[in-house]
Amino acid sequence: MFNLVADIERYPAFLPWCVALRVIGKRHIPPHDFITADMIVAYKVFRERFRSEVKLDAARREIEVEYVDGPFRTLKNAWNFTDQPAGGCEVDFYIEFEFRNLFLHATAQSVFEKAFARMSEAFVERARVVYGTR
Repeated sequence: MFNLVADIERYPAFLPWCVALRVIGKRHIPPHDFITADMIVAYKVFRERFRSEVKLDAARREIEVEYVDGPFRTLKNAWNFTDQPAGGCEVDFYIEFEFRNLFLHATAQSVFEKAFARMSEAFVERARVVYGTR
């Protein structure tokens, strides 16, 4: 699952509202890999581009995303992956965000739970496609 989430270049193929993603740069500073990318998201009449830096720690199975530029005042998210004894993987996800535009922020807050559920389902379905069902 770590590799699936870390493969951000494939997000436009399966992640709702992610209409484009462009990698700006990659670098390796042991033990981490860093990817700087622009993502374009679109929802109804809204279309926004934002840049973030993704820090990958494969050994610890952690991914942290830091906001660089775009419509947010704040955007942070983190993923932690833990193998389960019976098989599979537990995924812990944290997100904190605030848009600069109050209308956009209020709109995002009003649909957050529904949007989060849909995005979670997209990752689960992508895992089925990539890894099969167990």
